[in-house]
Formats: sequence, structure tokens, C-alpha cells
Amino acid sequence: MRASLIQIAVDPDESVNSRRQRAASLIAAQRGADLVVLPELWPVGAFAYTAFADEAEPLQGPTHDIMAKAAADAGVWLHAGSFVERAADGTLYNTTLVFTPEGERAAAYRKIHRFGFDKGEAVMMGAGEELVTVALPQTTLGLATCYDLRFPEMFRGLVDAGAETLIVAAGWPERRRAHWTLLARARAVENQSYVLAVGTAGTHAGIQQAGHSIVVDPWGEVLAEAGADEEVLTVEFDPSKVAATREQFPALKDRRLGLARPETGK
Repeated sequence: MRASLIQIAVDPDESVNSRRQRAASLIAAQRGADLVVLPELWPVGAFAYTAFADEAEPLQGPTHDIMAKAAADAGVWLHAGSFVERAADGTLYNTTLVFTPEGERAAAYRKIHRFGFDKGEAVMMGAGEELVTVALPQTTLGLATCYDLRFPEMFRGLVDAGAETLIVAAGWPERRRAHWTLLARARAVENQSYVLAVGTAGTHAGIQQAGHSIVVDPWGEVLAEAGADEEVLTVEFDPSKVAATREQFPALKDRRLGLARPETGK
């Protein structure tokens, strides 16, 4: 299976619409890939909080339509990163979209864990409530966004729902880049899954982005890693290695906590 992670740069001098069109061109160049993945909030910038309300869109807005067409034009499964969604009741969400190679929307995931503590995304956006997986012909994706990476129980839930390849779209800051690499490898090892983690390049509202998108196999080995600047990281991997790893080293079968258990007789 061939995946291309587009580590797009967010430049404050580039308009959102121009970046949408540029992203579509980058996707078009990945024809022949099975899966293309974009990062978190690439249309506006993950830390550009003051622009969230002005740039918010309905679920089926400009970003949705341009990304749907890009997926169909390239003939790829497209994880289109995330954008600022405005729901019908006015609530903002950090929402991920996934499209089929025919340009049909296969899934939408609203970020569950909002970053910022008592400011920024944490107070400006609503929290998603549902884990989302997407079945591709070769593997089942589990969707996560940036700060979600710090919550291992979420990834166990995705694995329990059938995920074999965990996708993390992020706008991760450079000052915590060591955590990015460490946590991506940890999520891969503990869940015996592939992790495809893609971040942004550039600077969002004065916050330097880490870049360094990374692909990790079920044993925690790094298959590919990007640098700090905008680039497309392409990797070929074998989805069957997930089942083989889980069979060879069946640690997940030894879980005792966090599992639903039948009641015993009284």
C-alpha cells in the first residue's frame, strides 16, 4: 500500500482559498497512491484562533467540495486533514473529512480532545463524541487529530473498533516535537498498528510548526520521516504486517483493564 503525507506549509500571507487550490494541486500530483493524508486545520492554521470564526464553513462547504473533487481527480482515498466546521446550531468543530477515490465523503470526524486548556480551541470549539474508523480495501483507518495523540485510551477504542492503521492529522508545535515522535511510536507499539502522523510546516499565528511527519510500523520502527519544511512524504507499507505482528506477539489478547466483561452469577 502506498501512502503520501502532504506536509503543507501555512503561510499567513497566502489566502485560505489559494491554499485550498494549492492543496488540490498537491493531491493531484499523488495519482498512483492508495491513500493521501493532509494535516490539521491547514486551511487556516491550527493556532490562528482569531480567524476560526471568520473562516468557519458548513460541513459541505468550499473545503469539502474542493477536496472531494481532488480525491476523484487523483483517484485516491483522501484523508483531507481538518478544517473549522460551523454546525447548524453555530457550534464550531475541528472536523476531519475522508473521501473515496470517486470523491464521495466516506467519513467525518470531529476532534474529541480540544487543545488549549482554558483558551483557544478548548473554549472556542465543541468536542466530538464519536470514534471514527474507515474501511479501505487494504486496511481499516482509525481517525485522530493532534492533541488526541496524548490520550492512549482513545486509540485502544479505535483498535477495538477494528482500526489497523491510525491516522493522526496535526498542527504540532516545534517546541514539543520530541513528544510528537515519542507518542507516535508509542501509539504504534502499544496498539500493534501502523501510525501515519502528518503535521504542518510554516508558522501559525507566530507558532513555529514541527513538521517531521512520520510513518511508524506495528513494531515501532520508523519507516519514513519528513523534515521541517513543506514536503510530500511517500511510503510503501504492508497492511498485513498488523495481523502478523498481533499473532506473533499477542499482547493485545492479554489485556485485563478497560474491557467490557460479562456479569458473574450472584
